[in-house]
Order: sequence, then C-alpha cells, then structure tokens
Amino acid sequence: MNDAVYLGIDIGASSFKYGLVVEGTVTQERNIEIDPKVASKTLLIQLFAGIKDLWREDIMGIGVGVPGIVDSERGLIVDLQNIPAWCGLPLAEIMNKQFKVPVMLNNDAHCFAFGELRYGAAKDWKNFVGITLGTGLGMGIVINNQLYKGVLSGAGELGMLPYKKGIIEQYTASFFFTNNYEASAAELYIRAQQGDAFALEAYKTYGHHLGEAVKVVLSLLAPEGVIFGGSIVKAWPFFSASLASSIAAFPYKKQLDHFALRQSPTMNSALLGAVALLASDQC
Repeated sequence: MNDAVYLGIDIGASSFKYGLVVEGTVTQERNIEIDPKVASKTLLIQLFAGIKDLWREDIMGIGVGVPGIVDSERGLIVDLQNIPAWCGLPLAEIMNKQFKVPVMLNNDAHCFAFGELRYGAAKDWKNFVGITLGTGLGMGIVINNQLYKGVLSGAGELGMLPYKKGIIEQYTASFFFTNNYEASAAELYIRAQQGDAFALEAYKTYGHHLGEAVKVVLSLLAPEGVIFGGSIVKAWPFFSASLASSIAAFPYKKQLDHFALRQSPTMNSALLGAVALLASDQC
C-alpha cells in the first residue's frame, strides 16, 4: 500500500469500529455503539458520522468487514443476521456515492484472516485459518497465501455446523456464557481473574467446546495453525488449557506435530485486512 491512506471499518453486532490506515498501521481509531434493531437509514447516518469524523481528502478507498454473507463484486450485503435491516443493502454503492472513493465489502472474519496474513501473527504461515471469538464465531481460510472466500464470501461458516443439541456457534460465541451461566463473557472474565471457581469452570468448558470445533477444522483443512482474535481472546489464560486438551485427542497425532495455536497481537486485524483486500488483487 506504500504511503497510501485508507479507511477500514469493522461492522460489529453492537458497534462500528473505524481505523485510519497509513502504511499498514492504524493511526487513528473511532468506535460507535449502535442499536442493531433500528431502521436502516438510522444506521447509515451513524455509519457516515463515524466516517466523517476521521475523513481526510487523501483517503484512497474504504474497506469494510461485514459479519455476514456479502457479494463483494457488487458491494451488496446479502444476509446479515445481527443487523437484519441491512439484508439486501447495496452498501458499497451508497458509500461510494457519498464519499466518492472505491468501497470494498468482505466478510469480517475473512478480513481478520487476511489482516493476520499481511500484518499479524500468521505472516510465516501459508495455510491457516483465523477464528474470531465474540458475539458470533467467524472463520477465514487462507490457502497458499490466498484468501479463500467461496461463493458470496460464505466460506468458513464453522459456527453453523451441527454440534450437540444445536450448532457450534451456540457453544463457542459469547452467548454460550449467558445461555448456560447467566453471566456475560466479560463478567465471567473479571470473576475468573479473581479466582472465582464458577467462572473458571465456565471458561474451562468453553475451551473444550472450542477445541472440538478446531478438530473439525483439522479434519477438513489440515492447516499449519489457527490464529484467534476477538474480544473473548482476552480470557485466553482461562480456556487455553482445556482447548489444547480437547485438540490433543485428535486421532492423527503426526498432523498435530505440524500444527500450532496463536493469539492475534492486535484488535485491529479485521480493519487492516479490509483495507489490504481493497488494495490487493484478492478483493
């Protein structure tokens, strides 16, 4: 990207995160809390307000990570479970008309994985997956240093696979804690830091379920590793042991000799990846 200036946006279930990116570094950030249940126009006004707050005339484009199914070629949000008002929204076209620069949409977990490939902790891997742990479970797939998106950027929906009495996401996203322990992941993280046995057990159980999900990834893709990002990664010390224990039961032991787990060193990988995809030939 040289010294070009871009704007990255990470659309979350409850917030819009913005980053001004110069030479692969986020130089300024903003975060706007949103109510995903309000009207589409209201959300657009909020989105644009955040952009205008960081706007510079030398911005060359805007990369947007969307937590759902998108048509990146048409700049269309196809399905967005957490913000239903935006299903079918031609967001790139709307933003292009408003700000007069190229706009590229992609799945947020795909942006995360690509950001880790270009700027993060996966630069030495050719084949890996990035998994985001937060309101939902997202996954991006990199094969031979190329992001694999699939049709409508729908590849990597690991959380939708059947598991126990539901789907994997119900056991590996933040609502696992509220549904089963009547406390948020953030609350239980604070309690775990204080040595609370209930919270420690919650995270131990969470790690086991996450390990079962990783074993599915090992079976399907045989990657060099998995890199984790998202808000729940803050609690890594409280679920990493049970995660590793679950993965250790994978039947192909030699494969595990060439496999590793890592944590993202930054919370900005999705922003960086959205911008990198915009500036690359992989958009």
